[in-house]
Amino acid sequence: MAVDPKVEIEAALQKALEKEAPEFAKIPFYSLERPRQAGHGDYSSSVALQLAKRLKRNPRELAELISTSTVALTPSISSLIEEPRVDGPGFINFRLKQATKTDVVRKVLEAGKAYGRARKEKPTSVQVEFVSANPTGPLHVGHGRQAALGDALASLIEAQGDKVTREFYYNDAGAQIHNLALSVQARRRGVKPGDPGWPKDGYAGEYIQDIAEAYKGNYDGPGALEAIRAFAVAYLRNEQDIDLREFGVQFDVYYLESSLYADGKVEAVVKALKDSGKTYENEGALWLRTTDYGDDKDRVVRKSDGSYTYFVPDVAYHLTKWERGFAKVVNVQGSDHFGTTARVRAGLQALNAGIPQGYPDYVMHSMVRVVRGGEEVKISKRAGSYVTLRDLLDWVGRDAVRFFLLSRRADADFVFDIDLARAQTEENPVYYVQYAHARVCSVFNQWGGDANALRAADVSRLTSERELTLAQRISEFPEILAEAARELSPHSVAFYLRSLAADFHSYYNAERILVDDEGLRAARLALCAAAKQTLANGLSLLGVSAPEKM
Repeated sequence: MAVDPKVEIEAALQKALEKEAPEFAKIPFYSLERPRQAGHGDYSSSVALQLAKRLKRNPRELAELISTSTVALTPSISSLIEEPRVDGPGFINFRLKQATKTDVVRKVLEAGKAYGRARKEKPTSVQVEFVSANPTGPLHVGHGRQAALGDALASLIEAQGDKVTREFYYNDAGAQIHNLALSVQARRRGVKPGDPGWPKDGYAGEYIQDIAEAYKGNYDGPGALEAIRAFAVAYLRNEQDIDLREFGVQFDVYYLESSLYADGKVEAVVKALKDSGKTYENEGALWLRTTDYGDDKDRVVRKSDGSYTYFVPDVAYHLTKWERGFAKVVNVQGSDHFGTTARVRAGLQALNAGIPQGYPDYVMHSMVRVVRGGEEVKISKRAGSYVTLRDLLDWVGRDAVRFFLLSRRADADFVFDIDLARAQTEENPVYYVQYAHARVCSVFNQWGGDANALRAADVSRLTSERELTLAQRISEFPEILAEAARELSPHSVAFYLRSLAADFHSYYNAERILVDDEGLRAARLALCAAAKQTLANGLSLLGVSAPEKM
């Protein structure tokens, strides 16, 4: 198994610090970073700059001492790196040897689909909750962004060796569901939006007519509205499931909000909050002192009319997550839910159930604007007032929707350009990345040899600047995945894949792969195979295919 050069350098740097600055050796100042300028090396440490003031030492002189000790105390590191250099005011820069850079090719070919993944002896039980759309209409583009984010996050966390459960929470109780039933009932009676008798807060989309036509039961009289409600919710849940399957998203658990009431969990949470001494009565309502836990104001638990506010079942729901053994929970939600984060966390803390502060984690995504032909598309005929996920899938396909929705930070507003997503040019990021994979496949088809034999290729023949750059980029993949999982930022994987594709295209355009020299040809094919495998592994984690032809 090939060693990880970064891990080895960090270990050597640790030993050096234990000698030169023992009182600070355990403080993680020494983590390595990629220099902004390639000419400064492959890794850089600012430890001397960070410790100089504390030690009352000249930072450059301290950097020289640490640099010397890094190699002197760990001689084996010299097989991986050139002599460390001190640059600027005190940066210690490390440059990998050529053989170290190209060794990643063998590592990738040995690991195959597992390249980039980590293993844990004791995996953490993690739940990722996402989409969680009310069953009141088709999934919109915001739900699509949630689906892409949540599924990619779950895959990335799994790739770090943890056990992940994907969960969908159905808000199947409350006023919105009641209005859905009233809307379907009105349509079944022949009443249309705008007609006398249309519900005040009814849903006007054409899908309501579809549900009304599909419902064959009694639509008036005792129990009719409840029957319509159950049918409409089931109808829309099934429709949402169909769209999500088309999008390549599957859930392990579907949790119903209504079950929290049926099982008495909401009442139990209210009682526990009252027992905690953190509630008080005011103007006929029951309040929780959420300000004790960092909220900007106290929140109502039970309104004066006896009904509960929205955050109460949310607290009950998240308590079940903790009770089900999820040590870490990630919720993917729209930024319009930002206000709920503090009160849910406060409610959980008030329960005194041993739940850690900051539980759960949240990934909040911003809005998506859809543009076509230079103009914003706002309305889907079927949905009535918004563009649906199904619309995007029909227009550009799963791969483009997935990659595009993951190509920006979750909290950044995103413009989805339909024309760009359909373009077969390098400006289209998903096409550009997939084309790199397909290009390698084309080279291998021309070659016609046994790819398994490339594991024995002499990769020391890879000496050109572009070859070493591509190899170095491939070696960054495990670190990129670990950071993306840790920071809950799948967009960084999309960024990385674009950079990897660019490095490959640059290499492909500058060098002949199928040269006459058999040894050099094998080395170059091995490098291409490693790039292909890394591209496929990264795309897979994002839920995007890696086509062999385009």
